[in-house]
Amino acid sequence: MAKTQHSQKRLLGLFTVKGPDRVIKPRDCVLMMALDPSKKPYVARVEEIEVSGAQDTNMKFKVRWYYSPEEAIGGQRPFHGSKEVLLSDHYDDQQSVESIEEKCYVHNFRDYTKLQSVGAEDFFCCFEYKADFVSVMPYNLDDLMVQCEDCSDWFHPSCVNLTLKEAKKLDHFYCESCVAENEKKLQKCNVGTSQYGGKCKLIHML
Repeated sequence: MAKTQHSQKRLLGLFTVKGPDRVIKPRDCVLMMALDPSKKPYVARVEEIEVSGAQDTNMKFKVRWYYSPEEAIGGQRPFHGSKEVLLSDHYDDQQSVESIEEKCYVHNFRDYTKLQSVGAEDFFCCFEYKADFVSVMPYNLDDLMVQCEDCSDWFHPSCVNLTLKEAKKLDHFYCESCVAENEKKLQKCNVGTSQYGGKCKLIHML
């Protein structure tokens, strides 16, 4: 019996899409169609372009998603810009070329402020968003803030007795008010446990 030949996969350095700037390469950003036509397109960064099949007929690509502030934990905050996006740790390697609307541009904040005009395809990003870890976010380019994982409020490191170096190394952060509130819950829980022999489960606060 003849062995079945598996189509080889290979990576491309670029491909073309519709629009004025048609060439897409790895590390370029694109607008992706939302399943709900009433929603705005999603922003993503192309990581890899892969083709397979006879004459490279099957193409898919891996992207790294940008989140809008309202999609992140804590939601839209007063200091977020209307064109701000957050580079997430969410990857997806099953996207089709047909889902791309057009190429877009995600600038750093300094370059964004120097644009003579901001188009629909222009966005800016100041920091990365990690759903499983504390978010360290610049309020502006010279001022970092950390987010409490319980109440989702933001704090300057100096206001919570942290240096910038210490803030950047944090895996988790809970503000003083949330720590105090959880200590109260723990005390009540201990009283209830001793009186009724029940079990109590609380989130461990660092």
